[in-house]
Amino acid sequence: RLRLHDGKLIKDRRFHLRTYPNCFVAKELTDWLVEHKEAPDRETAIRLMQKLMDHYIIHHVCDEHSDYKDAKLLYRFRKDDGTFPLSKDVKVFLRGQSLYEKLVSVEESILKVREENSVKYQRTFLGSEMIDWLIQEGEVENRQEAVELGRALLEHGIIQHVSNRHHFFDSDILYHFWINFRRRRRLTELLNENSARALSESPDSPFCLRKLNPEPGNTSFLSVQTNKEIKVVSAVRRSSITSLSGNSNTYFSAPPTLVFPPVAECNPKSVLKRPVTTEELLSPGAPYVKKTLTIVGDAVGWGFVVRGGRPCHIQAVDPGGPAAAAGMKVCQFVFSVNGVYVLHLDYQTISSLIMTGPRTLVMEVMEAIE
Repeated sequence: RLRLHDGKLIKDRRFHLRTYPNCFVAKELTDWLVEHKEAPDRETAIRLMQKLMDHYIIHHVCDEHSDYKDAKLLYRFRKDDGTFPLSKDVKVFLRGQSLYEKLVSVEESILKVREENSVKYQRTFLGSEMIDWLIQEGEVENRQEAVELGRALLEHGIIQHVSNRHHFFDSDILYHFWINFRRRRRLTELLNENSARALSESPDSPFCLRKLNPEPGNTSFLSVQTNKEIKVVSAVRRSSITSLSGNSNTYFSAPPTLVFPPVAECNPKSVLKRPVTTEELLSPGAPYVKKTLTIVGDAVGWGFVVRGGRPCHIQAVDPGGPAAAAGMKVCQFVFSVNGVYVLHLDYQTISSLIMTGPRTLVMEVMEAIE
């Protein structure tokens, strides 16, 4: 929407002696989407715009058309005319986005790289520090209100305790932002959703955020995110800036528009009881069974950690994530990723295959027979 405003595609237009403010011509927008490679062809562009209409993001200026027509018809973003639906979830999301932008734009930001239990985390803040800042900036009136805001942000997956073990408290507990509000999401991601799920249920949408209910003792995990730039930590987790949820594993960071955050560094202990070689896995009669997993990524990624190399293994799995739902377990060995044989590769290379591949991930894993 902002790019269309900058490009003057959204502007006041006159039709039949009436002026319609802040609108665009459907045919011109379709041209723009194809020209700027937001859609490979006109048919895809039309499907994308229909998704936005179904999701109450855009609409015909007179609401005379319920579908998006590639014609000289006027449409408008609901955010430009005040008809954008503001549910509680959307309000929390927008509040979190506003706070994040405000925090990263100041010179002496409370968001810093900090270390806890020998693990470095980026974009972190202390609970009490955030509360002091919220009061100082006039975002809230008192500490109780600040705590309630922090808890809402955490429950909606916008911030998180660095090891996912605590709710939000007015204390020196360390938290960080889970969502990368500066990651540029491509429109075509809308079409990669599981067809069995309605768009309104998509966790990649601000209209239906994945609410979190962390409990003490939750295992830490890495959610691998689909994006193009990869930052790999040389030792022992994603956010949507990608979230680091725990004391383990490779960290993948999304490319923000303006500021690239420092990379997290960590060094985990392997979950394997003993080293296993590729030859052992492939030897005749070996006590391993091969399984095929189809994992549809969500807003926070796929929800697992790959570690080691030649062969790589699953170091951790988010118990509430897509990978766990598909049957992934810790200690499984990665045999192939999207049809590519990977037993001979290290985890950085496998991570790259995952990150640059489609949202629907097909993995073959080898699991020890009980």
